[in-house]
Amino acid sequence: MTWLSPERLWLLLGVVALVVAYVIAQRRRSKYAVRFTNLKLLDRVAPKRPGWRRHLPASLFLAMLGLLVVGFAQPQAEVRVPRERATVLVAVDVSRSMLAADVAPNRLDAAKEAARGFVEDLPEQFNVGLVGFAGQASVFVPPGTDRAQIGTGIDRLADGSAGQGGTAIGDAISAALEQIRSVGAEEGEEVPPARVIVLSDGANTSGLDPAEAARMSNELGVPVDTISFGTAAGTIGDGQQVPVDGETLQAVAEATGGRYFEAANTDELNNAYADIGSSVGYETEVREVSAWFIGIGLVLAVIAALASMFWFARLP
Repeated sequence: MTWLSPERLWLLLGVVALVVAYVIAQRRRSKYAVRFTNLKLLDRVAPKRPGWRRHLPASLFLAMLGLLVVGFAQPQAEVRVPRERATVLVAVDVSRSMLAADVAPNRLDAAKEAARGFVEDLPEQFNVGLVGFAGQASVFVPPGTDRAQIGTGIDRLADGSAGQGGTAIGDAISAALEQIRSVGAEEGEEVPPARVIVLSDGANTSGLDPAEAARMSNELGVPVDTISFGTAAGTIGDGQQVPVDGETLQAVAEATGGRYFEAANTDELNNAYADIGSSVGYETEVREVSAWFIGIGLVLAVIAALASMFWFARLP
């Protein structure tokens, strides 16, 4: 936490002085009470002492003063605030290995359903596009705010719908970045706020080197979040093994400042998308948070006043 007016924190010394004065005053009261040595008579003539309750209003009042001083110093903190706009490109692997049924009903259908939920949860003003890739990458839906169009595009994702044979992760990222550039050109911005999410079950086997695609992402300042989807027990056709391989995806995420997720089932995939959505939909800004401290201080002041009025019929 930082402060716009840190010199005002010196006023806390005044609060500390009040605390010390209060403690000294209470000790003096105790000494005066001890001077009356006939304790049996004291119990009869003196009302029952309120104990800890008599200190509560004063304690709350002093805490309130401390919080108000902190607020007066204009503290600043990193705060998550909703983004007003962003462009998100979702790239889904549609290669033959995505038909493995180690995730019910199969990897591709589960991935489509999770992608649909992810898109629906994004803010309406966000531009969202869809890329499918296998041996090559194809833009199924260019970035836009029409969620029905995105839903239709997700329904069209099928085995081989983006080229037969192979897994072109680098091409998918490159195609997504090209769409982001086009949105920036339309809106007159050099680099619009954007993010690419890539879901696949294997390593790159064709097309552009993912490392080169990661370099291109860094040049645009676009993080790439990646999800490795599937298990080591995946098989297709007559028993051909297609174990998940997330090494390439992890390297891309780390190189671009994105996040890497491993999902072995639908629940883990939905959780991965939820985590990505929380970071895509919000950004961190440094803002003044004086109101936090002033608000809490005022609440303590009200509680102190109510406690004092209820127990002692007077304000602190």
